[in-house]
Amino acid sequence: MRILVSNDDGYRAEGLHRLADALRPLAEVTVVAPELNRSGASNSLTLDVPVRVFPFGERMYYVNGTPTDCVHLAISGLFDFEHDMVVSGINDGANLGDDVLYSGTVAAAVEGRFLGLPTMAVSLVSRGGRHFATAARVASELVMRLVRSPLHSSMILNVNVPDVPYEHLRGHRVTRLGHRHKSEPVVRTTDPRGRPVYWVGPAGEGADAGEGTDFAAVAAGCVSVTPLQVDLTRHAALAEVDEWLRGRAP
Repeated sequence: MRILVSNDDGYRAEGLHRLADALRPLAEVTVVAPELNRSGASNSLTLDVPVRVFPFGERMYYVNGTPTDCVHLAISGLFDFEHDMVVSGINDGANLGDDVLYSGTVAAAVEGRFLGLPTMAVSLVSRGGRHFATAARVASELVMRLVRSPLHSSMILNVNVPDVPYEHLRGHRVTRLGHRHKSEPVVRTTDPRGRPVYWVGPAGEGADAGEGTDFAAVAAGCVSVTPLQVDLTRHAALAEVDEWLRGRAP
C-alpha cells in the first residue's frame, strides 16, 4: 500500500513528521507538503506561476504552493507510481464546523477525493499542541481500519483529536459538523511607517455545538470522526428555490 501524506502547516511541521512516522509501519509513505504554512488556503490551486518541487528527505518533498497543489501534483504526474490513500495532517489546531471550508488540511484530503482516492484529514484540537503522538496513533488505527474494512471512496473523513495523552481519550464518536459564531473583528494596527494594516480576527466559538456535533465530541474528550462529501447542494431547498424562480414564493 502507498499512502500520500500532506498538510497545510508546512513541511517542517511536527504534526506532519509524527503522522508520516506513524504510518510508515503500515505502508510505503510519500510526503508532499507546502514549503510554507498555508493554513486557510482552502482548495486554492496555483495557476498563475509555475509550481516547483524540492526534496528534503527520502520520499519527502516540499512544494512552493498550496496543499491542493501538493496533492494534485503528487497524484497527477509527479511520480511514476500511484497512491492508494491520502492522509492529511496532523494539523496544529482544530478543524471543526465551519473550519473545514477554510482549512488547507481538509482541502488536501478533498483533492485526494477529487482524484479518486480514499482520504482522511487529521487535526489536533489545540494551538501549539503537545500530544501529536496521540493524534498520530489515532490516525494509524483509523488507516488500519480503512484497510481492513474500506468505506466508499467518495467519503472524506475529518478527524479531530483532543490534545490529551492517548490513554485519556474517551473513545470515538461519529459526528456532524457544528457551526461557529461569526469570527471576531479584524485587528487593526500600523506598520513601522504608520500605515494601517489588518489581521483577520480569531475564529468564533461554537454556536451549534450541541450533542452530535464535532464540537461536543471533542469537548467530551472523544475523537470526532465526521464523514464529509464534496456535494454542497442544499437538496432540501431545491423545491423551494424552484417555486421562488417561478414567482410563486411568498
